[in-house]
Amino acid sequence: MKFKKNAVFFVALFVYSISIAQSNKSLEDFKPSLVNQQGKLFPQVNSERRVRASISAPEANKVQLDIGGVKYDMVKDDKGVWTGESAPQDEGFHYYQLNIDGASVPDPGTKYFYGAGRWGSGIEIPAVDQEFYTLKDVPHGLVSENIYFSKITNSFRRCFVYTPAGYEKDAKIRYPVLYLQHGSFEDETGWQTQGKANLILDNLIAAKKAIPMIIVMDNGYAYKPQSGEPNARPTSVFEEVVITEIIPMIDTKFRTIADREHRAIAGLSMGANQTMRIIMNNLDKFASYGGFSGTSNYPSTAEIDPATFLDGKFNDGAAFNKQIKVFWLGLGTKEPNPFPGSVGAFRKMLEKQGIKYVYYESEGTAHEWLTWRRSLHDFACRIFQ
Repeated sequence: MKFKKNAVFFVALFVYSISIAQSNKSLEDFKPSLVNQQGKLFPQVNSERRVRASISAPEANKVQLDIGGVKYDMVKDDKGVWTGESAPQDEGFHYYQLNIDGASVPDPGTKYFYGAGRWGSGIEIPAVDQEFYTLKDVPHGLVSENIYFSKITNSFRRCFVYTPAGYEKDAKIRYPVLYLQHGSFEDETGWQTQGKANLILDNLIAAKKAIPMIIVMDNGYAYKPQSGEPNARPTSVFEEVVITEIIPMIDTKFRTIADREHRAIAGLSMGANQTMRIIMNNLDKFASYGGFSGTSNYPSTAEIDPATFLDGKFNDGAAFNKQIKVFWLGLGTKEPNPFPGSVGAFRKMLEKQGIKYVYYESEGTAHEWLTWRRSLHDFACRIFQ
């Protein structure tokens, strides 16, 4: 009798082990990522949103897939090819890298993107709402590279400028302008590559959900020339560059409507901080603002005193409401601290002052590009109307 009970127990344990193994096994419906280099089969993504990477490194002793702040061990086959996969990832675009014997390197299978302060790998996890930034058969605008010399920084700089479809056909039409900024450790390439800003606007304009507009995407890192003194810290002059160099250049070179009612400024994270300060210091230049995952009180979550915050620019709510056409804030529901706290403190201040604003939440996303794509999509529908 005891033998039979033990036998039943071990059979049950065996069946349970098999079921656990099967539940942990990935679905074998992996497909190459949408941002792979041409002809490359890896990395791949499956319907569970797992990422599978593969690289030939016969002499390596240890290779890992590093994504989402977690490193996953990869396994080498008899040909020296290492393969491994991640746990399910959130929808949207993510930076990642491979770690080979302690050295972090880009995956040679993907296109490269500038983020986290370096050129590296990126991957797209298909989103349920990806249609709004998908390449479609609609009229497409043009993104041009504009190089200019900045006297303020004593250096050559560049911005990318999106002009909507049809811009080149009728020289009589003039357009409003959105100045759109990237985040920390990113640059002026971010919004057109990771952010897909041009496709978002192409689709919105084609659907008549947004006014045709020009978008200017510049580099938020701008510093005075170094003094030569030891340990001298660089001084940011981005606001000065925007106001005295970029805006006049854009108004001269492109057919803009050059007044504050037809200028908006927005940015993500660090860019949200920068652009809020720029608009509040230059209300004669801009009438609409978008803060994507950031405010100018970041990272503080303390209560804001409107009498002193940004030199009292938010102290008179009635006057503020007359000056600003659209004041927009957005955040992902999975954003890490302190972003929810700092944005929450800012919102409390706005509500206390009776200031009108739009608040948007991106469901299921963190401090990442799908949050900001969705933010741009909502914000662009509201400005210049």
